[in-house]
Amino acid sequence: MERHFTVSGFVVDGERTLLHWHRKNGMWLPPGGHIEPGEDPVQAVVREVLEETGVTAAVVPLRAPEAFAQPAQIPAPYTILIEDIAEGPHQHIDLIYFLRAIEGVACAPRDGEPFVWVTADQLRRGEALPVASCGVDLPVPEDVRVLALAAIAAAGR
Repeated sequence: MERHFTVSGFVVDGERTLLHWHRKNGMWLPPGGHIEPGEDPVQAVVREVLEETGVTAAVVPLRAPEAFAQPAQIPAPYTILIEDIAEGPHQHIDLIYFLRAIEGVACAPRDGEPFVWVTADQLRRGEALPVASCGVDLPVPEDVRVLALAAIAAAGR
């Protein structure tokens, strides 16, 4: 099966994180996308977050780098997911990063659905979020909810 390397970034601002309605997949997801040729995963997730949301963010290192100068190191992802994608079909090897918002205000992504800032309390309660184009409220998938709460705990300080 064909596989693509992708990144997803949970952008945190205090006690909240940024999600958007992904129309093609029909679910709430963090911003992300494919790693471009010549990019490392950290460059890719910062670029994807900025392109999709208008928010400038920085990856939160989850552990200290090893104590040597060479070779260069980049922060490791929080986890790596293998996601089956029906279109194709193919799989995404998705490197999940936590980021802290530096500046900018979330704007409507390319598919026209707005981003929403979701609080840790909303996620803990399992609140459904409003999808403007459908006129209904839909829940955050369990894996996204769990990772969003972990991101807020790690980066919300």
